[in-house]
Amino acid sequence: MQHYETFRKRFQGYPVEIDMISRFRTAGEVAKIKNGMKQGTVDIVIGTHALLAKDIQIKNLGLLVIDEEQRFGVRHKEQLKRMRTLVDVMTLSATPIPRTLHMALTGIRDLSIIATPPENRQPIETYVLEENPDILRMAVLRELERKGQVFYVHNRVQTIEAQAGALRRLVPEASIGIAHGQMHEHDLESVMIDFLEGRYDVLVSTSIIESGLDMPHVNTIIINRADTFGLSQLYQLRGRVGRSVLKAFAYLFYPTHMPLTEEAQKRLQVIAEYSELGSGFKIAMKDLEIRGAGNILGKEQSGNIIEVGFELYSQMLDDSIRHLQGEELGADFRTPVFLKTDFFIPMEYMGDERQIMEFYKRFESCGTEEEIDSLEQEMEDRFGPAPEIVKILTGYERIRAIASALRIEEILEDSRAIRITITGQSTIDVKKMIGLISTDRRLAVDSSNNEIVVFTPKQRETKKKLEELKKLLQQLS
Repeated sequence: MQHYETFRKRFQGYPVEIDMISRFRTAGEVAKIKNGMKQGTVDIVIGTHALLAKDIQIKNLGLLVIDEEQRFGVRHKEQLKRMRTLVDVMTLSATPIPRTLHMALTGIRDLSIIATPPENRQPIETYVLEENPDILRMAVLRELERKGQVFYVHNRVQTIEAQAGALRRLVPEASIGIAHGQMHEHDLESVMIDFLEGRYDVLVSTSIIESGLDMPHVNTIIINRADTFGLSQLYQLRGRVGRSVLKAFAYLFYPTHMPLTEEAQKRLQVIAEYSELGSGFKIAMKDLEIRGAGNILGKEQSGNIIEVGFELYSQMLDDSIRHLQGEELGADFRTPVFLKTDFFIPMEYMGDERQIMEFYKRFESCGTEEEIDSLEQEMEDRFGPAPEIVKILTGYERIRAIASALRIEEILEDSRAIRITITGQSTIDVKKMIGLISTDRRLAVDSSNNEIVVFTPKQRETKKKLEELKKLLQQLS
């Protein structure tokens, strides 16, 4: 309804026919709209899942916009694919589901992030705590004192009446309405309109309110049994308040009499931690960590990634995407480099094991000196000037990048010298190599294997030794 009204206002004065399909429309109205879509007389149609019905035919579908994408299950997505083989698709979500987010991060879908909040919007103050009638009463009364309204979310239709009765006894000063998805359309519509017009102070409802409702007067939300909700659900529900310039409050209650599962603890910890504006993307990333990515194609929610390992899977996926986009794929060649050298990123420099592992991985995957320079610059911007031991690491990775570009088979240091194995697949200029061996006393061909060049650096000190080896490889490029 909100989207329908917004579209009508935006397109006022333009020759654009806009209509809406939902269960609040009569059967006759729906049949008329479906016919208009088939004939092409309706230009924009806004609807619920009803638009996925098998009898829907659209004359010339050009753009499909999926709002609140996290509300659509895998089966719905499979149905949408049939509609949109050659159609532009835009999906909108404050908390994309893990599978969609993973597809965006791996490049299958384009991703745009809107991280700037509306003007004067304030972060929502979030409390995660055990059930407490005193805090519940205080939260409701505080909102009523400032002439606001309250959402109370209880996601069990069977017990929602009893819960509303308990709330009436606890806060007799408040007028309370009830809304849930199993109510008759007209009753539900009537309750929502009454709440919008301020006839109720508190709306006790199921999670149906999570779908994009915009009610600026509602600035406190209380979620009962928050441990039973998914992470994106909690974020969406919290987002129903704080839609004006007033400070908003969210209370997430969990039961005192039963232990929480490990996943529920993680979810509640994340929702409490990320309370600043625009944190939906971070929360979705955490959801991806907690739940995993699932299969990209088909109805299954979990894939066989474990069989090949996530890194190899991501690499294969990346190669396939680049191939489909028409990019040339060079064979991924990495020269093994074994030098008698210590290098590492000290804990006191970065202070976080996960970040240290991330930088090791990123340095190891650098293919050019420029990439290493860029990564080194990023590291120093974030953590300050690098200590000597880290500079040895970057020097080591530069040697590996140059050697890999030259397709050198192996670089191995023994007790006497550095042995460089050069096979027929190498791209080294042979004439240049022969010229260097004849003029540079540090170089010689191994007497037992003419594919190995022995390099004896003048300096044994680590940093200077690496510099000498790097200059030699650059001469061979």
